[in-house]
Amino acid sequence: MTNSGALFQGQTPLAVRMRPNSLDEVAGQRHLLGAGSPIVALADPDATKPGTVSVILWGPPGTGKTTLAQAIARSSGRRFVELSAITAGVKDVREVMQQALDQRDLYGQSTILFLDEIHRFTKAQQDALLPGVENGWVILIAATTENPSFSVISPLLSRSLLLTLKPLTDDDLGALLDRAVSDPRGLDGAVEVESEAREAIISLSSGDARRALTALEAAAGVAVSERDGEETPVVTADRVSQAVDRALLRYDRQGDEHYDVISAFIKSIRGSDADAAIHYLARMIEAGEDPRFIARRLMVHAAEDIGMADPRALQIAVAAADTVQLIGMPEARIPLAEATIYLATAPKSGAVISAIDGALADVRAGRFGPVPLHLRDAHYAGAKRLGHGKGYRFPHDDPRGVLPQQYLPDELRGVRYYEPTSHGAERDVGERLEKIRRIVDS
Repeated sequence: MTNSGALFQGQTPLAVRMRPNSLDEVAGQRHLLGAGSPIVALADPDATKPGTVSVILWGPPGTGKTTLAQAIARSSGRRFVELSAITAGVKDVREVMQQALDQRDLYGQSTILFLDEIHRFTKAQQDALLPGVENGWVILIAATTENPSFSVISPLLSRSLLLTLKPLTDDDLGALLDRAVSDPRGLDGAVEVESEAREAIISLSSGDARRALTALEAAAGVAVSERDGEETPVVTADRVSQAVDRALLRYDRQGDEHYDVISAFIKSIRGSDADAAIHYLARMIEAGEDPRFIARRLMVHAAEDIGMADPRALQIAVAAADTVQLIGMPEARIPLAEATIYLATAPKSGAVISAIDGALADVRAGRFGPVPLHLRDAHYAGAKRLGHGKGYRFPHDDPRGVLPQQYLPDELRGVRYYEPTSHGAERDVGERLEKIRRIVDS
């Protein structure tokens, strides 16, 4: 008889049951677990004193931040206190600090404070950690999925060692799954897993150990409920697909995927591929990207890559951004999609950004001269005596609305910064500008 009860030990999730008892059981992160590393030093039960520093663990979900902290707790012999930034406040932090100080002074016992999701702490809450960290009342292990440079205050960063966790490799996940299937704490051999199913779980997990174990547990549950004369239920690829209805998107809003996907999004719009642009928009929305960030990038793109080829593009991007602010998600996905498609299908021109960047380059290189006298402000006492405004010709006096006159400094006469393309509305702008320049320069 199969021990199917091993699948649901007290309803404790498999990912929790399989948390390592020691650093030796940790999957992946070998770059952080070498001899003498800060993590190893923290976990050493014989390390009565020194050599240990507070650390900030930064990495995507499911890479082992909590796992490392709990493995250290089980191995080190130090007093271990865990707080979540979601529920803890300044009062809780101060209580932990006082208790840690008492434990040190009365019993000579050091305290490890594990603070999950430190990026959710306000500046005031993070400030409350400083005395304990600086004076050694606690050894802080803080976990975050956000870039600490933006989410952790500088004084705390300078007093801690930043350690970056990497997504688990396929080999790491495979070893983790194999152990979960056979380990008494896990499924204890209650199911078999086909190689195709194993590969499917690894692929769906995108380097996230928690996701992999959750998918395995769900698929094993399907296998047990559907077994038909099988002595041992078998996890097949079909049963995995029944249990897991979507792939986990690897997307860290402060990490490489954040920048890679937004880069692909903008380049797809610039390349006029509306389908690709919508695909990358969907990836960002599904991953929980801030829709206001997406809207800002659309406004930049409208000005930078479309510009005068379709001046309405910027208006539509701004309207989408305003709508996002007013209605929020999930409805905001619709104006974002509308703006994305409009911008992708609009004619493109980089003439505007070339114009301003060219002018800035000249100014920064010292290519500028005095403002011509006839263009200078003549509305103050003594201006006319200096010749300011003398000879200025008012364009409205000419029936064409344009007349011959020098506007650029002498050093830059004849320079052309804005060169319209023949795309979209800019074609008409170019024809009109050519006529204007002929008159002005005559």
